[in-house]
Amino acid sequence: MFLDIFPPFRFISKVEIEAIALEILVKMHPKPNYIPKYPLDASRVAEFLGLDIVWDVIADDEQGQIAARILPLEYLIEINENISQLQGGFAESTIAHEIGHWVLHIDVEQVARYKRLQNKGINIQAKPLVCRSANHSAGIEWQAQYFAGCLLMPQYILVQLKQGKDLTRWSHLYSLADELGVTISNLIHRLQDLGWIYLAPNSRQIHLVTSNISS
Repeated sequence: MFLDIFPPFRFISKVEIEAIALEILVKMHPKPNYIPKYPLDASRVAEFLGLDIVWDVIADDEQGQIAARILPLEYLIEINENISQLQGGFAESTIAHEIGHWVLHIDVEQVARYKRLQNKGINIQAKPLVCRSANHSAGIEWQAQYFAGCLLMPQYILVQLKQGKDLTRWSHLYSLADELGVTISNLIHRLQDLGWIYLAPNSRQIHLVTSNISS
């Protein structure tokens, strides 16, 4: 018996997504084994939430290549090890993206209820949440990617780490990206989302938006 654990799609503002990511980090702080340290190990966040992560070969389906998927009743995130772009510097972002799907797009309370029933012998199954390697520009994919940026680069951490750095200099930005364990493209997107910098399309000239930067 397949049961649905995916709520209907809804608009979630950037502020709400950032608050959800920050709340998870705040809840981790009192736990000595899970105090967030940067660069953030996203797999520790997954573990804190009761999720396992495996890198494995995921076969294509009728719609094509699958980048990752969440098996809700197994509390498992599977990431396709055959896609090299998801590894290396993108690994943490990939894991954080899937955590975003878990907290934003899956009814976790229903999952727990169905899991209890399953443990009592009732044949309950839930369809996986499938994430493809296409761009993250629309719908739940954009929301999950924005969550990933908020989780890996919280605003209060950025405020600390930017001290003594010139955000208009690429060398300083690369240094900041290294400190956070993220790619330079993820960092640039995050700083622009916060309204701290502006980078015109097809330009390498970075402009500082000083009025929006917290001290």
